[in-house]
Amino acid sequence: MDSLRMIETWPVPTAAAAVVRADGTVAGTRGPAAQRFALASVTKPLTAYAALMALEEGAVELDEPAGPEGSTVRHLLAHTSGLAFDEHRTMAEPGTRRIYSNAGFEALADHLAKATEMPFAQYLREGVLGPLGMTGTELDGSAAKDGFSTLADLTRFAAELQSPALLDPSTVRQAASVIFPGLSGVLPGYGHQKPNDWGLGFEIRGTKSPHWTGETSAPGTFGHFGQSGTFLWVDPRAGAACVVLTDRDFGPWAVEAWTPFTDAVLAELAELAG
Repeated sequence: MDSLRMIETWPVPTAAAAVVRADGTVAGTRGPAAQRFALASVTKPLTAYAALMALEEGAVELDEPAGPEGSTVRHLLAHTSGLAFDEHRTMAEPGTRRIYSNAGFEALADHLAKATEMPFAQYLREGVLGPLGMTGTELDGSAAKDGFSTLADLTRFAAELQSPALLDPSTVRQAASVIFPGLSGVLPGYGHQKPNDWGLGFEIRGTKSPHWTGETSAPGTFGHFGQSGTFLWVDPRAGAACVVLTDRDFGPWAVEAWTPFTDAVLAELAELAG
């Protein structure tokens, strides 16, 4: 895909990108496939997928208590537990505000470790990474932000999100649907959003503006971006997903580059679909 060449103009030392169709075929790639990049918050969708697996296995339930008092697994996944961004400190009653929280995902991982009687990194590896062949991916620290992966591995994960083999498709559809609709909050790097829609571990594009996806991205687009200059989105209307990995931290350069890049990818996909 010619649109992927745009990453070569970005002010970053290294960038890699791939587009994956809904049927799992790769529409195009650019950059090193095997180089490992820090994922930052793109770790969260992987953590969420492991949580959804624990749900299907019966190890946890969405509405069982987890995290601060009154909070549940559902609240932690949807950033509505009331926990602060990077502190295990309660700032609001569960379900009343969308407070983006690394601490919430760390509490989620601790809860899953107890429920499965297995260290969370091991559960993630055995339940998700191993079966998908993501041999270059690992979690080394916080389940919110300390993942490392490769373009090749996240391409596999992007295919799984669109045509699930590890989970029931209905589970993934639920995760990609708005949970606790109508809540507003701050989207890191893009300011206050009303509403600030999220699913179960995945951000939902909705009507947010500004946003890190494209101006032409469908409202149902879901995914995540990371402060390490990474992102993964799935656009159901386009029938495709896109993965981008870089080794430069998120900043004004990304705000300027990512939206026109996504719009170019979507335009080329539409042209190819004819």
